[in-house]
Amino acid sequence: MPAKDVLAAGAVVFRPGKRVLLVHRPRYDDWSFPKGKLDPGEHAAAAAAREVTEETGLHVRLGPPLAPQRYPVAGGRTKHVSYWIGRAVGSDDVSAYRPNDEIDAVEWLPYDEAMDRLSYERDRATLKEAGPRRRRTHAVVVLRHGRARSRQGWGRKDDRRRPLVQPGRAQAERLVPVLAAYDVTRVVTSSSARCVETVAPYADTTGWRLECEDGLSEEDATAGSVLSVVDALVAGDESAVVCTHRPVLPSVFDALGLPDAELDLGAMAVVHLRRDTVVATEVHRID
Repeated sequence: MPAKDVLAAGAVVFRPGKRVLLVHRPRYDDWSFPKGKLDPGEHAAAAAAREVTEETGLHVRLGPPLAPQRYPVAGGRTKHVSYWIGRAVGSDDVSAYRPNDEIDAVEWLPYDEAMDRLSYERDRATLKEAGPRRRRTHAVVVLRHGRARSRQGWGRKDDRRRPLVQPGRAQAERLVPVLAAYDVTRVVTSSSARCVETVAPYADTTGWRLECEDGLSEEDATAGSVLSVVDALVAGDESAVVCTHRPVLPSVFDALGLPDAELDLGAMAVVHLRRDTVVATEVHRID
């Protein structure tokens, strides 16, 4: 049986002045981007943000994704590293970082100096890809609600009140660190119970207000109500999540000028915008 891939994630973190954050690992005496292995069951985006914090002390917002790296490691295995562009949330000062056995130096370097300092050609290729895409963005996360009770099993009761089942509640909990990785600060949802329950754990954990919209529900959504919600999120500069239903999703994507991503239950499309222009999209399953 072939050995399983080693899954890891990290970020190429920029700050104004085209400066790049690098870390030094004494064990390998190399300079690279902050990154690390996924914990069991952890989503790659959540792992990328966590690893940056653990290795540098900074909290980051993930921006557009970058091409993954794949390379051989010990034991005949292949390492698969997912990367995103990152920006610090709050202070980007690393002067108080305390060296340790894993990371003994953290530095902001000018782009050209970072290119020279990096120890591996694969990292230089990643930085070359990231450079032109480094400008600040915000995200609109389009989310389909988690697994809910079946319509047949719910019978003639008000469908707006149909709740999540246990697998759906587990999806909602797993969403929390993923939405946090994109620094979601607006939580907009259909007023139907299965949508509210999908994003409630994130709102409860972060303290961000739940914005319930009848105009995103299956019963009340119109092209105009959806467009009004999406236009407001696109025009803002906060990252936001909008949770709704399968029949409403085509209108959401149409308002974003994108084809329908045909999301599975609990899946999300992350739409990265600079001003009001889509610069990247990515789709993630939350199982």
